[in-house]
Amino acid sequence: MRKFHLIPLDEINGYEVRPGFYEIYGATAIPGGVSFTVHSSNATSCELLLFNPKEDEPFAVIPFPSHYKIGNVFSMIVFKLDIEDFEYAYRLDGPYEPEKGIIFDKNKCLLDPYARAVTGQNVWGALNDCSHYKARVVRDDFDWGSMKQPHLRMDELIIYELHVRGFTNDKSSGVKHPGTFEGLREKIPYLKELGINAVELMPIFEFDETKDRRDVNGNTVLDYWGYNPVSFFAPNTGYSAKLEHNHEGNELKHLIKELNDNGIEVILDVVFNHTAEGNELGPYISFKGFDNNIYYMLTPDGKYYNFSGCGNTLNCNHPVVRQMIIECLRYWVTTYRVDGFRFDLATILGRNEDGSPMSQPPLLQSLAFDPVLSKVKLIAEAWDAGGLYQVGTFPAWNRWAEWNGKYRDDMRSFLKGDEGLAQAAANRIIGSPDIYDPEHRGCDASVNFLTCHDGFTLYDLYSYNYKHNEANGWGNTDGESNNRSWNCGWEGETDDPEVLKLRYRLIRNAAATLLCSRGTPMFFAGDEFCNTSFGNNNPYCQDNIISWLDWNLLKKNKGMFNFFKNMIAFRKKHEVVRRNTPECTLRLPNVSMHGVKPWEPDFSSSSRVVGVMFAGNTGRKDDVVYIGINAYWEDMLMELPDIGTRYKWHLVVNTYDEVGYIASKKIYLERDNKIMVSPRSVVILEAVER
Repeated sequence: MRKFHLIPLDEINGYEVRPGFYEIYGATAIPGGVSFTVHSSNATSCELLLFNPKEDEPFAVIPFPSHYKIGNVFSMIVFKLDIEDFEYAYRLDGPYEPEKGIIFDKNKCLLDPYARAVTGQNVWGALNDCSHYKARVVRDDFDWGSMKQPHLRMDELIIYELHVRGFTNDKSSGVKHPGTFEGLREKIPYLKELGINAVELMPIFEFDETKDRRDVNGNTVLDYWGYNPVSFFAPNTGYSAKLEHNHEGNELKHLIKELNDNGIEVILDVVFNHTAEGNELGPYISFKGFDNNIYYMLTPDGKYYNFSGCGNTLNCNHPVVRQMIIECLRYWVTTYRVDGFRFDLATILGRNEDGSPMSQPPLLQSLAFDPVLSKVKLIAEAWDAGGLYQVGTFPAWNRWAEWNGKYRDDMRSFLKGDEGLAQAAANRIIGSPDIYDPEHRGCDASVNFLTCHDGFTLYDLYSYNYKHNEANGWGNTDGESNNRSWNCGWEGETDDPEVLKLRYRLIRNAAATLLCSRGTPMFFAGDEFCNTSFGNNNPYCQDNIISWLDWNLLKKNKGMFNFFKNMIAFRKKHEVVRRNTPECTLRLPNVSMHGVKPWEPDFSSSSRVVGVMFAGNTGRKDDVVYIGINAYWEDMLMELPDIGTRYKWHLVVNTYDEVGYIASKKIYLERDNKIMVSPRSVVILEAVER
C-alpha cells in the first residue's frame, strides 16, 4: 500500500507550512505536524498564535496566507510542532460595524470554537482571565476495547440526575478523589445497588465557574451549576482528578466506559441556547470574534436577543451554527460514546433567526434523523426564558422526548392534597395521553419527574412552603416562587416526630407514584436519602453543602434508600407498568382508571383519590398491578377490580407503613377485594396466583 507523505510548501516566520484539512475543523495532530482549521464569513484575515504553556504572550504568530483560504475556511498545517509543547489561539481582523452585529477586533485573542481542550481551567475556582483562553491539541488514543453500550429503551430507563462535583465533593462521600469524574466512578457500586440505569450529568462542557464570582455575606459564590458554556467540544478539566495534558477527557472516558460496562447509560445535559460571552458588556471569548452576527440572534440594531435569560441567544438554526451543533454532538457520541443528551431550554433550538418559533425547525429535524445520532436519546427541556412553552407540542418527529413539566406540576399539587387534580393526576400516571398521543408516541415521549437540579429537593418539597435563597445574594428574589410544596406544618428543620413522620410518608408517596407511572422516571441525586438544600430552590451558585450531597444522611435515612431501591426493582420487574403488553387471560385492559369503586374514577373537584391498574401478559404469565393514591387526610376505603378466582391481590407497598415496601409480609386480600387506604398514603398491589 502506497504511503503519502505531506511536505511543506511555504515558510512563514520560521515555520514550514502547507494548506491543511479544510473539512476537519479544530486542531488535528498528524505525523510531523498539526492541521489548524477555522472558518469565518466576514473576517478579512486570520492569525494563528502559539504559546508556551501558561504564558500569555505568544512565542509565534503565523498568519494564514490568503491563498490558504478557500471559501470562508482558513486551514494550515504547521510542521515540526510537538503538541505537548504549546497552546494555541487565533486573532481575526475584519469590519467593525456594531449596528450590524459585526465586531471584529484584531487585538482580541480568540478560543478555537472547535477546541477539544481549554487551558487554564483545571483548578476549580481559580480566577482565570477570559481574555486569554487558549486551546490544547488532544491526542485521541483511548482504547474502548470491545465495550458494548446498553442501548436501553426509553421506557426501561430510570434516570438519576447529578452534578459531578456536588455528588462527591463533601468529605462524607468517602471517595479518594472528591468532586471529580474519578470520584463519581468510585460511586458506581452505590449506583448499581440503588438500581438506576442512566445518569444524567449536569453540564460537563468547559465553563468558567468564576465568571460571576461574588462575595455574599463573607461567602464566595460561583457559577457552580455550569450552565454558561465556554467551549462545546471540551470537557471541563476542573472535574478531572489529575492533569491530562493532551489527553483531556480520558478520565471522563474511563467513567463512561465503566458505567456502560455496569449497564448504566450516560446522558449529558447540554447547553446550546447561549454561551458565556453574554451581551454587549460581556467578554470576547470565541464566537463574538469569529462571526458575532452569525452565532447569535441579534436585534435589527445589532443588540442581543435574550431568550436564554443569560445575556445572549445562540442562533441555532443558522446553517453554520446548525452544522457546528451537529458536529459537536457527533463528536461526543463517537469520541466519548455518550448515550444521550438532555437539551437545556430546548425551545430556543426551534426559534428562527429573528427569534420567532418555527413549525419545522431545521436543527431539531436534522438531529432527529442524523445517522450517527440514531441510537442516542434526545430529551428536550421544552421551554425557555422567553416564555415559549412547548410541553406536548415540541417538534418531535417521533424521536424527541420531553421533560414533562406538567407531570411535575400536577403531581406535586395532587400529592399534597390540592383539590381539582384527580383527573390530571390519573392522566400523568398513565403516560399523559392527553399530552402525548399514545398511538404515535408510545411511552417514549414523557420524562416524568418531581424534582431536578432546578427547584426543591424531594425532602425540601415537604419541608418548606417558601424558597429560602438569601445565600444567593439577590434578596430572595431569584428562583421559582410557585413550588407547589408543603412544609407539613413547620417551616424547615424540626424535631417534631409527627411532622417528620408525615414528611417521610409524602416522600415515599412521591417515589412510589413516580416509579409506577408510564414514561421515563427521573429523580435528583440524594432524593433517595433525603438530601436537603435547606430550602434554597435555586442553588446555582452554591459550591458548598447547600448543593453538595451529605452522605451522612444515607446512614440516617437508610430506610428511605431501601424504599427507593425496592421501588426501582419493582418497576423493573413489572413490564406492564412501563408499556403495553399483550392482553392478559383476564381480558383486562392494558390501562384503566378507578376511584373508591372499581371502574368508576371520581374526577370531581373534591376528589383526592385515584386508582390506576396496569394489566397484560409478559409472555410467561399474566401481570396485573394496581396503584391506589389517597391524598386526603382521612381513611378511604377502596374497592379493587375483581381478578377472578385464580388470582388474589397481594399488597406490595403501603407508604403509611414506615418501611413502606412490605412485600415480604405476604399480605393478601382474601375477601371482597377491599382495602382501607390510610390518610395521605399510597398502596400498590399485584395479582398473584392462589
